[in-house]
Amino acid sequence: MGDPSTTVPRLVGVSFADAAISAAPLAIPVRRVMDTHARCSRAHLRRFWLKIWPETFRDFGRAGIRLDTTDASGQIRRTAADRPVFTGLERGVLNLVLTDHIPMFWDRGRASAGVTTLWEGYHVCMIAMQYAHTNQVPWISTNTCTHELLHAILGDIFIGHPSWYQGGERELRTDWVATRLWLFPRAADLRGSARAYLARLKS
Repeated sequence: MGDPSTTVPRLVGVSFADAAISAAPLAIPVRRVMDTHARCSRAHLRRFWLKIWPETFRDFGRAGIRLDTTDASGQIRRTAADRPVFTGLERGVLNLVLTDHIPMFWDRGRASAGVTTLWEGYHVCMIAMQYAHTNQVPWISTNTCTHELLHAILGDIFIGHPSWYQGGERELRTDWVATRLWLFPRAADLRGSARAYLARLKS
């Protein structure tokens, strides 16, 4: 399924290898879940739907990865111990939860733009739309949505409680891959990781 909010860029001088990638993209099922409790301004919503998401869809698409999207409504509730309770999630897909801020359970007061985790068997990427942004600075500040989806596709989602240096290493690697998707998509070489992730997602 294509994404109606994006268009395919015109490429000049496409090689046979590039054409093969374009003809047979690898599909990742993404369920976009809008948190109905989120207090997002109209400007934040417009920025996400008109800039951030189309950029993510484009960058993965140019590297031969198609994001097959479905949409749903859900909520993020909290227990007395501040543990998040999600509604609207689905198993066997990558749930992209769109909200206004990351729960304190993960955020720890850092005003994070996103987090990716394996939560009670669900694959979850959560985006705080008021802090999310498009590609800004290569290697340092990349598209929030792309960055979080990569944490899942690269397998970081399966690593629980990394040490501080492991966490830092994962962040650097993710921004490195995100930059290649942005600036050098044909060299990103992400399809092997995407196949491995799909196999675990469906298992």
